[in-house]
Amino acid sequence: VQLQACGGGLVQAGGSLRLSCAASGNIFSGYNMGWFRQAPGKEREFVAAITWSVGSTYYADSAKGRFTISRDNAKNTMYLQLNSLKPEDTAVYYCAADRGPRPSPPRQYYEYDYWGQGTQVTVSS
Repeated sequence: VQLQACGGGLVQAGGSLRLSCAASGNIFSGYNMGWFRQAPGKEREFVAAITWSVGSTYYADSAKGRFTISRDNAKNTMYLQLNSLKPEDTAVYYCAADRGPRPSPPRQYYEYDYWGQGTQVTVSS
């Protein structure tokens, strides 16, 4: 499985962006897909995840109410809608895939099997 993330950019605080993650190869029903982010000097942190088959969603507290994760099975693509962006959201955003199966998507980056290349999100104040 190869993942390609895009959609990042420079936006003012309060603005919005939509990130996409296109997957090539087979995404099976037991897979979990996630978004992580990493700011300079910080560890990679969980943002949101979704189960590929049912579409159940999970969010970090920092993302709840502002970000929305979704997927389009037919297009093998996952999305992350970023609203009400804050300067502290500035980071490289990565998409990832976990082969599963698990009861719920993992929140630790080292439990994911495949990674996209990352897309930069910069929020100016």
